[in-house]
Amino acid sequence: MIELPEAAVISQQIQDTLQGKRIERAVAGASPHKWAWYTGDPAEYNERLAGKTIGTASYAGCHIEFMADDMRLSIGAPIRYHPQGGRRPAKHQLLLEFDDGTAITSSAQMWGAFMCFSQDEPTGLHDWETAQARPSPLTDAFDRAYFATLLTDETTTLSAKAFLATEQRIPGLGNGVLQDILWTARIHPRRKLGELSDAAVDAMYAAVIDVLAAMAVQGGRDTEKDLYGEPGGYRTVLSRFTVGSPCPSCGATIQKAAYLGGTIYYCPGCQPS
Repeated sequence: MIELPEAAVISQQIQDTLQGKRIERAVAGASPHKWAWYTGDPAEYNERLAGKTIGTASYAGCHIEFMADDMRLSIGAPIRYHPQGGRRPAKHQLLLEFDDGTAITSSAQMWGAFMCFSQDEPTGLHDWETAQARPSPLTDAFDRAYFATLLTDETTTLSAKAFLATEQRIPGLGNGVLQDILWTARIHPRRKLGELSDAAVDAMYAAVIDVLAAMAVQGGRDTEKDLYGEPGGYRTVLSRFTVGSPCPSCGATIQKAAYLGGTIYYCPGCQPS
């Protein structure tokens, strides 16, 4: 999967690069993957898409979306652009070839959604429908009043990580972007929401807005790649690139631990448990 900043960046790159291109051939499901989801039969994607012209692009949560005439593509996985004559990966879950010799491919990382449907066709995918219904933190609709609606009696027992990065409360905010958000707010990933002061909750909200915006404006994170295979310009404070290094704020050594089925990074000085 990808996360919100990269979805925003790649959707804009698709609009800039692919708009007006005509699809010559579509191949879906060529490389079977246990955690790849499609709408309908992947074998029918070519019939649905061949001859269609790419239109506008957008994003919803971790999904990159673009139109192909009357068809809508929504992809929750990295997408790579291949210029004419460029090398393409041997394995992929979706391939679109254009009539000018260029192409894009998309491959699942852990899991991925590769959806193709008409505007009035239900997808049956809960995560996608949730992402469509909830405001993005990159928009003004995600204000402090809306954030307050996410804080309920049930969430007081959740850790900061569980609250922000599970159950699609904030579509597109996953374990990757979570690390710098909580470091900026000075909140340990294991801290329970019920233990946080009002000031800490305000800091969490501000960090969600500010950090995600910085990641998107700077072309995504340095741990991820864009449509052209280039790493993003946002330098992560907490990631696999910085674990074991000194914190840029307090100098403590950045730590790594397993938590809730994934990895967390934190600064023991800035984020006391």
